[in-house]
Formats: sequence, C-alpha cells, structure tokens
Amino acid sequence: MSEFKTGGGGNCSMVAAGCSRSANKLNTFDWLADLPDNASACNIVEVQFKPPRKSFYLNSNNLDLKKGDIVAVEANPGHDIGTVSMTGRLVPLQIKKARLKPDFEYKRIYRIARNVDMDKYREAKALEHETMIESRQIAKDLGLKMKIGDVEYQGDGNKAIFYYIADERVDFRQLIRVLADRFHIRVEMKQIGARQEAGRIGGLGPCGRELCCATWMTNFVSVSTSAARFQDMSLNPQKLAGQCAKLKCCLNYEVDQYVEALKRLPSREISLHTQDAEYFYFKADIMAHTITYSTDKRVLANERTISARRAFEIIQMNREGRKPEALTEDGKLEKEESADLLDQEDISRFDRSKRKNRKRRGDRPTAEPAKGNGRDAANESEPRSERPRRERQNRPRDERPDRGERTDRHEQGGRPNRPQRPPRQQAGNSGGHE
Repeated sequence: MSEFKTGGGGNCSMVAAGCSRSANKLNTFDWLADLPDNASACNIVEVQFKPPRKSFYLNSNNLDLKKGDIVAVEANPGHDIGTVSMTGRLVPLQIKKARLKPDFEYKRIYRIARNVDMDKYREAKALEHETMIESRQIAKDLGLKMKIGDVEYQGDGNKAIFYYIADERVDFRQLIRVLADRFHIRVEMKQIGARQEAGRIGGLGPCGRELCCATWMTNFVSVSTSAARFQDMSLNPQKLAGQCAKLKCCLNYEVDQYVEALKRLPSREISLHTQDAEYFYFKADIMAHTITYSTDKRVLANERTISARRAFEIIQMNREGRKPEALTEDGKLEKEESADLLDQEDISRFDRSKRKNRKRRGDRPTAEPAKGNGRDAANESEPRSERPRRERQNRPRDERPDRGERTDRHEQGGRPNRPQRPPRQQAGNSGGHE
C-alpha cells in the first residue's frame, strides 16, 4: 500500500491502494480498497496476466494480498505468474460481469511470487516474440490459412497459448505436433477475432488516442453501416474502418442520440411546395435541427436552409392546400455559419497587426476634423508636418492655385523654405570631380 503526502505541509497522508503499481491495459480502479475490512469481505481475487486475459482465483491460504502484488497461481500443468488486479467487495461484481456460472471451479493461489519464480517468468516472456515469428513460418509451410497474432507463455515456461485468426475452419492438429516438438512445450490454440487481435497488439486511432479495444473494451458489439447512416456520415470504407479492417467501434457511441434527434426532423420523402417551386430534402444538420432543401433531387440547386420547426409549418400548410411565398420566414434566407476554419478568418488579419505596430511607434493616422471647430480642431490633433497640406486641402477651389501658379513657383526656385543647392563643378578633361 503506497502513501502520498499531501501538499498542506501537515502530517496527513492519503492512501492509494486502489491504484496499480504498473499501468496495465484494462486496469480497473478499486475504489473500495481503502476500507479496513475490504480484503476479508471476499476470498476470491481477480488476477491479470498478459492483457487482456484475466481470471479469478481462490485465496485458500488467506494471504494478505493487495492490488499490484505478483502471485503464483495454479495452472494445468505447473503454475502461472500474474498480478492481483482487484480484491474485496468489487470482485463479485466483476464475476457477474464476466458471466461465470455459479458452479465454476476456482483455482487456487499458491503464494506470493519468489525470486526464482520471477527468473523463470522473465525467461519465458523473452521467448514469446521469437516463437510467434517462427510459428507463423511453420503454419505457412503447412499450407494453413491462418495467422498467428500473439503467443503467451505460462509463468513456468511449460505451456504456451497461440492466438490466431482465420476466416475458415482450420485443422491445426499437425501444427500442434510440430510446435510441441520444436519448442518442447504444451501447446494450446485459441482463435480470436480481428477486434481482439487489434486489442492485443494495440495502437493509436485516428482520434489520436490509444485504441479503445486496447484500453478499456472487453465486450465487442457488432457494428453495422446503419450506424453511419443515422449519423449522416459518408459511407467511405477507408474512413469507417479501423485498424482491424472492421467498422469502428466508436460508431455505436453516439448513434442512440442521433436516432432520438432524427425523430424531431421531417421525413426525407416529403417535399415542400411553395408558390414558385418545389423543394426536395437534400441534407440535414441533425444536432442543429436544420435542413437544406434543393429544387433538384440529385444536384444541390437553389439551396435553402431552414429550421425543422419551419419545415413542419410548411408541411402543415401544404396539407391544408396552401403554399407559402418562400421557404424562409418573411422571404429572408437563414444564414448558415460555416464550420470551415479558413472561412472564419479574414485574409487581412495580418495587416491589422502591422497597423497596431505602427500606432505604437508613433506614426498615427490623422484624425477627422471636429464638427464644432472645423479646421482648428483638425490642426490640433494632427502633427505639425501635416498641417500645411491639410490647410491646402481645406481651401475652397477658387482660392487654390492652378497648375500655372504651381509651375511658376517651381521654375522660380522650388519651395521658398528650402535653399537651392549650388551646381556641381565639373573637371576639365579628366571627367572627375575636384
């Protein structure tokens, strides 16, 4: 039982007996492990082996077991090594979840694992990958249409379980004899499905998280394409299939909510009639309760997006023999916000940051003249360098100098405030400057 000190600075501490010492897949938190009489409430203990295999054993020797203890349990033949994953009051609930019969014979827990037991266990586990690769080649040489996905050795190394997948019935009696002679062990063949194989191997899903079958799922429910249809998803096999080449299990997570939401939408077969055209059901945003109608059954043309309430109103009007002027109320289109991130951003958003930086540097734009004071208010708010230009622009057209006056002024020597530069003196024949 591990203790964690709190950050209050006192002598108090909290016990985390429900946590496991190793982060195994399909780990269950024992939230009753901190109770003082929890271990003695039930003499059956849940033991976990190579994930996701678990089993239940009888604590006949009344050992003081806690979650995370490594124990040696009874096997046929020999013994196996596993980790205690749950004790106490929650074990009967796990037995009920596993659907074990009342007359199930529980095997016993021998002892807490010793150093000798752990050495044999590590030696056996080190042979699993090499055995799996070699057994695949043996099955291929025998012409068997099967794939060995994983191998699990028993704790004492006397037995191994070969997990395989196959589409057809396979006669592997010859394979068992060859494997027993090659590895000198007792062989047990166990067929699993594609989803179980993905759970044993593990991996990351398209959502970026670890596969559900490798972390918490134990019972696999069949998934059909109707779940994708209810959620208005594209029936693309590459997007709907997971790493096991089957339909994703997560398609069933929200299908019930979508089925309930579809009941509050009109049928796809009902078309809406207005005074100018007939509109057909094209697509729907189920959770937003909005429907897009089109004047063509196959192509999106003259689309109109309305709410489900408005659609039911028009259907009732059509049943009464009336036709509205337009689908939308008051003839206005209901604007649909785009879910595309590029449409939500303005392409000139980078220019705004540049303008802010210019204002910080002091290059502020000229302010508009006030209504009450006119020219004087504008001159007070703008820099002095801009005042002569502002005064020229505010003059009436008849008082402004024409092109001739400006030309004469430039011919007379340019601006009066700026002194005229003397001409450069050229050298005689050298072409250089003195």
